[in-house]
Amino acid sequence: MSPHHTPKSHLPPLLGRGPQGVFRRTLPSEQPADKRMVRTLGLTQLTMIGIGAIIGAGIFSLASAVARNVAGPAVLISFLVAGAASLCAAFAYAEFAGMVPKAGSSYTYCAAVLGEIVGWIVGWDLLLEYTAIVAVVAIGMSGYLGFLLDAVGIHLPTWALGAPGTGDGHRVDVLAAAICLAVAWLLTRGTRTSARVETVLTIIKIGIVLLVIVVGFTKINTDNLTPFAPFGISGAFTGAATVFFAVFGYDALSTAAEESVESRKKLPKAMMLSLAISMVLYVLVCIVLTGVQRYTDLNPSSGISSAFAKVGLNGLANVIAVGAVIGIVTVTFSFMMGASRLWYALSRDGLMPAWFGAIHPKRKVPHRATWVIGVVSAVLAGVLPINAVAELTNIGVLLAFVVVSAAVLILRYTKPHLKRGFRCPGMPVVPILGMVFSVWLMSFLEWETWVRLGGWLVVGLVIYAAYGYRRTRRVMPGGSVDLDALDDMSDSDEPAPDPEREPAR
Repeated sequence: MSPHHTPKSHLPPLLGRGPQGVFRRTLPSEQPADKRMVRTLGLTQLTMIGIGAIIGAGIFSLASAVARNVAGPAVLISFLVAGAASLCAAFAYAEFAGMVPKAGSSYTYCAAVLGEIVGWIVGWDLLLEYTAIVAVVAIGMSGYLGFLLDAVGIHLPTWALGAPGTGDGHRVDVLAAAICLAVAWLLTRGTRTSARVETVLTIIKIGIVLLVIVVGFTKINTDNLTPFAPFGISGAFTGAATVFFAVFGYDALSTAAEESVESRKKLPKAMMLSLAISMVLYVLVCIVLTGVQRYTDLNPSSGISSAFAKVGLNGLANVIAVGAVIGIVTVTFSFMMGASRLWYALSRDGLMPAWFGAIHPKRKVPHRATWVIGVVSAVLAGVLPINAVAELTNIGVLLAFVVVSAAVLILRYTKPHLKRGFRCPGMPVVPILGMVFSVWLMSFLEWETWVRLGGWLVVGLVIYAAYGYRRTRRVMPGGSVDLDALDDMSDSDEPAPDPEREPAR
């Protein structure tokens, strides 16, 4: 047989990698200047967006809820387990980010390596998850904002304090819905402006978290840490599955590839830095939270502020509440940004109507997708309780982690020569661990969560069959692309990379 001869596939054309195959590999083409975003984000801003996405409701609200209900002081173990699982997947994401300087994150990665249909399933899945994350962190914010308003004598009517089922007389969480709409407005002002606001707010948030840690360690009562695991080690593992959404903000960060300067180098660095800084802060805050107040007495909606108020630090409790509100705003910002950029990528590639992915002629952002996501997340935040939304976000992202880890493993051995701004260490063990960790954490989620995910994916397949399959072939005609073309993708605003150009500092 000739070395250039390719054996014929026995699969029907629809299941192949040819022009009609749903498993053809796709890569987005360069967009004309008036239809693409502008690269303005450097390493510092990218890292702040990542930290902004990771530190928020998880540290200010969900940690206390998990400690009180399922883990006790062993919530520390919950975060360490979730962080270890997240790190394995983060290495895989970082390697892809160093190869594919395009918006779309895991959708783009999976479509390039595993095929169009896999990319669509992951993208459609994450579109829901990112929007739900925006809602869940906004719900977490409302408890602290309500704490602040009460402190200054402003009392909202009972019907406006939460979603149905979260308290007597509750009808809608007005504060959570309002923050979703406000962040959508900020994001439509333009990437440079909104990123500057995000950076400032994240720095303030980190400062307040450090204040919590320094003061909190002086108020720890070690008796509160016993028993360490009152619900058993299984409770800590169940808690890990619940808090997992609090430690994967780098996934949303990777959707900013087309707005990052020298994204092949800087996006992987920003992912690693943001996750490392955030995990150190998470561990220290968990120790403070369960050491200052006994886990059975923690307030699940404003845990840290309430704990500090109980030990006589009312002034600091108010400062913490301000930090919580700021922190949750930054998470909302990062994930709404990620959702809108993902929607832009799906529309650009023909899988969804182009109307949604339109770029604002002046501000160069996908303004329509941003507003749709803002409105939908506001509705979710207003009428759903936090636990139902949190579990829905986790299962989708864990599924994406499994697929991305598999894709980076395949590509490392099929295309080892490709340029990589970052190389996942410990091949093949680390990505395999990422897949195992993710499947294991998924097994702790309620069956209703699986049913919701399955229903959403069925809807996605219907949309793909009725619209995306034909439309994407008009936008990106032909069969599978040659993945060697990844090396030719530009990570600057110029149409092609210049190997002689001095790299930016």
